[in-house]
Amino acid sequence: MTELAATIIFLFTLFLLLGGSVWVGLALMGVAWVGMELFTVRPAGDAMVTTIWAMSSSWTLTALPLFIWMGEILYRTRLSEDMFRGLAPWVRGLPGGLLHTNIAGCTLFAAVSGSSAATLTTVGKMSIPELRARGYPEHMVIGTLAGAATLGLMIPPSLALIVYGVSINESITSLFIAGVLPGLVLAGLFASYIVVMHYARPSERAVPEPAMPLGERFRESRFLIPVMSLVTVVIGSMFLGYATATEAAAVGVIGALLLAAAQRSLTWETFTTALMGATRTSAMIALILMGAAFLSLSMGFTGLPRALAEFIETLELSPVTLIAALTLFYIILGMFLDGISSIVLTIAIVEPMVRAAGIDLIWFGIFVVVVVEMAQVTPPIGFNLFVLQGMTGHEIGYIAKVALPMVGLMLLMVVILVIFPELATWLPEFVAAQR
Repeated sequence: MTELAATIIFLFTLFLLLGGSVWVGLALMGVAWVGMELFTVRPAGDAMVTTIWAMSSSWTLTALPLFIWMGEILYRTRLSEDMFRGLAPWVRGLPGGLLHTNIAGCTLFAAVSGSSAATLTTVGKMSIPELRARGYPEHMVIGTLAGAATLGLMIPPSLALIVYGVSINESITSLFIAGVLPGLVLAGLFASYIVVMHYARPSERAVPEPAMPLGERFRESRFLIPVMSLVTVVIGSMFLGYATATEAAAVGVIGALLLAAAQRSLTWETFTTALMGATRTSAMIALILMGAAFLSLSMGFTGLPRALAEFIETLELSPVTLIAALTLFYIILGMFLDGISSIVLTIAIVEPMVRAAGIDLIWFGIFVVVVVEMAQVTPPIGFNLFVLQGMTGHEIGYIAKVALPMVGLMLLMVVILVIFPELATWLPEFVAAQR
């Protein structure tokens, strides 16, 4: 069979299974099984067992459930209340006022959760009532929170970067370091949007917050000490080379348990609930990764990834043109799949194309995370939209509409990454040179 026939069979089987509401991981395994039966004489069962074991026994993958568990523990503490109380005194005087707590809070919690949904829920459960009570425009409260929560996929420890690194066998620590500067720049873009809207629509400004003496600001900042300490230990240990991503994740879990105990939030119920929540999420992602690994093996027998890479090479596309095409591709894909599924489903085909174009794989990992961030806030499957619907009672269409400017800022971030690729590559190279 030709590569075209193989492509048609793979896509038909995939859409058939996904359309039948089969779990993504099982759908990938089903497609791979069909491919093994049609394109090779190797026993499909033997290949599946071998591939799944090789994927699930990866030491690097151990960081995934540990970081998820850390985020689950912190989600059940008083962290959101403390963050709002500690951040509010410092942003209240900025143009846009306390709306900046959405951005700063999501940036801070992203550094200890790695999950967009956990970031959104933790920050939103405190900021939404507070901002509503102070008269901030609803479209800005919801829109900025929807966009800023996606920073959980970018700022380390990012679950999406772990999945990407495992999929292409790239250093998780290097990817984490690479995500810091782009994550901060994207947070800066979100904050700039608030400032612009403050001056563009003066009629929507909330009543200015009363001035607070500097000494009182510092006293309120003590509520940020626990989370800032945890961020410093987890991220700093990786930056300085004292710990791998997996070791840092273990330290983070211990730190999160101590923080919860200090806040008197650690009970047997919260402990077991956090553990089971982390187990469910980890199992879901692991199943997707297993299915993707088996699918990659199956497609390898067809020669499809190699043929596609050679075809792209014959088109003689410039790296910028290829990135533009991939941006459009991932935006469309993100309308129907979540970010992690999009990464594992496509990486086997996309990686040879990227290598052939001479694009740095660390840089490409950051690019992929930015474009799949959009999937969190684009209908009809944007997960953040559903979370916000449950928290606010608004329709999905309204939430998607108010989050649209944030999607535009993410596209602007892609442009910035293309123009200034050092934004993602300089810090990992600098840290590696210092070790």
